[in-house]
Amino acid sequence: MTVVTVGAHILDVLARPVRGIPDGQGSVVVDEIRVTAAGAAAGTAVALARLGNDVISVGAIGDDDLGDLLVAIMTRNGVDVRGLVRRTADPTSASVLPIRPDGGRPSIHLPGANLTLTAGSVGPGLLGAAGVVHVGGPDVTAGLNDPAFFAMLAAARESGTVVTLDLLSNLPDLLQSAASFLPHVDHFLPNEEQAAAMTGEDDPEKAARALLARGPSTVVVTLGGEGSIVATAAGAHRLPALPVEVVDTTGCGDAYCAGFITGLAHGRDVLESARWGTAAAATVAQGLGSDACLTGLDAVLALLN
Repeated sequence: MTVVTVGAHILDVLARPVRGIPDGQGSVVVDEIRVTAAGAAAGTAVALARLGNDVISVGAIGDDDLGDLLVAIMTRNGVDVRGLVRRTADPTSASVLPIRPDGGRPSIHLPGANLTLTAGSVGPGLLGAAGVVHVGGPDVTAGLNDPAFFAMLAAARESGTVVTLDLLSNLPDLLQSAASFLPHVDHFLPNEEQAAAMTGEDDPEKAARALLARGPSTVVVTLGGEGSIVATAAGAHRLPALPVEVVDTTGCGDAYCAGFITGLAHGRDVLESARWGTAAAATVAQGLGSDACLTGLDAVLALLN
């Protein structure tokens, strides 16, 4: 099954462990530095490819060195990058992430070309030819908030394509704008903070039910170390996180989405697919960066045993 990811593409530069930023011209020695493809579309695309899926990624990046590096990383991981458009007037979106010893990750972020992505960047017929379309980060790719893109999603769903949705930011204004996508997707996977900001409900189960009422058939609210809640019309189920030693939480949400989509692609129901997502997120948490430790589907599923 082919999966098309559409949305935010970011180049992450990560270092760990960082206990503090030195004053003046001081320096700090770390154990590890990595550069990875990240963002709710690019990071999920790489994770999907590592789990054995055929993946085409659609997004906007700069015509710059950062963009060249992002394309090289995604291509090396088996992602088809034919859907990436290059912008001469905008830089590739990038983040610098100093990872604390406890896995926390403050971010220094450049929005860049993600802000220029529009429905016109999506090739004709591409979404309808996919088994799954994953919309990643429409809160930061506002150009997709367009009736033309919603019509593309509707046409794809009519042809049998499944549409999933994940967000990138926790900014209330951006999240409220992204709510317009909910009637056009099948499965929505926000984190706890995003679900609360969109609904005003602090209880994640109540938030999930409120989001279900806006259109999706499934809402999965991820809760970090507390696991996740899978809500459908039949009820809500809480899944625990898997006990692993956490190195870095970067990309865990993207990995969860990739595992969930892979489960759907293998014919699993949403609850079992969420278990696959849980295992993928736990795998990534054990290393540095959004693709850490993902060597294949079998190794991920072994965590469930």
